[in-house]
Amino acid sequence: MTFTNAERRRLFSVGLSAAALMGLPRLGGAQEKTVKFILPNGAGSGVDTITRTMAPAFGKALGVNVVVDNQPGAGGIVGTQTMVRSPADGSTLSIVSNNHVIYPSLHKSLPFDPIADITPISVLGTTPLVLVVNPAKVPATNAKELVAFLKAKPDAYNYASSGNGTILHLAAEMFVEEAGVKVKHIPYKGVGPMVTDIIGGQVEFGVLALPSVQGHIKSGAVRAIGVTGANRTPALDLATFAEQGMPGYVVDAWFGLIGPAKIPAEEVKRLHAAIVAAFNAPEVKEAMAKQGNAINIQSPEAAAQFFKAETVKYAALVKKARLTLD
Repeated sequence: MTFTNAERRRLFSVGLSAAALMGLPRLGGAQEKTVKFILPNGAGSGVDTITRTMAPAFGKALGVNVVVDNQPGAGGIVGTQTMVRSPADGSTLSIVSNNHVIYPSLHKSLPFDPIADITPISVLGTTPLVLVVNPAKVPATNAKELVAFLKAKPDAYNYASSGNGTILHLAAEMFVEEAGVKVKHIPYKGVGPMVTDIIGGQVEFGVLALPSVQGHIKSGAVRAIGVTGANRTPALDLATFAEQGMPGYVVDAWFGLIGPAKIPAEEVKRLHAAIVAAFNAPEVKEAMAKQGNAINIQSPEAAAQFFKAETVKYAALVKKARLTLD
């Protein structure tokens, strides 16, 4: 059989297309070009900053495009509800924070089971939380001065959070309880408006993940008082509250990768390998260090146990802090 030059070119083109299709990564047994991260946090939050930093490297590791879709609301419930109802093929994922294990203790009923309706892929690491104040309204530069300032006028000042029942709400309320001060809680719909109003002076202080407020600390728009974690962070020259005479005030923030329930084991393995590769990328390592994030990627099995243990832990912390929904 003989072919014309046009036929040969057409056959060659078809062959290249077939080869390209065969070389594409597959998610859940079907060709996919996009992985969507549905974040239950607003733009500009710590989780959002971390996700957008590592997303290009994660996409490169899988050979796909990555889309980040912020769906904040109800302390993380809105976005997570969307994610858990997505196909369990690895094409829809989420990076969540402590919020995921806090809201079960605050709501009598939820539209999903935070443990049974997810596939834990990895706990990725921790991010520093810092208490910041508006420098024009709060003269305090350390924990002792801040406590004295707040005690001088009970119920005269406000603290902001990114929403009722979030880790930022709990962390601030734990400070209030430990310090023995009386202040009012002002919940916002996300980190963005929360930060805007602290800078604008509508509220006096709040607790935030360092990546979300680092630039404002450097510019002087807010003043950092202390780190809430057990240890200092190399990304910021600032003492912990424990070092400043408040040993009972320690709260750490973590972030982890999850997907809908029942993602096939082989797909979980592939996604885990991709997240390891992403956080090992030199540009991501450098960014994480600058943001103060400590990366310690756990196995899917360890992550599953971690989520269960943290749910129990935060139930006790919520009770101790007398945290209630407004």
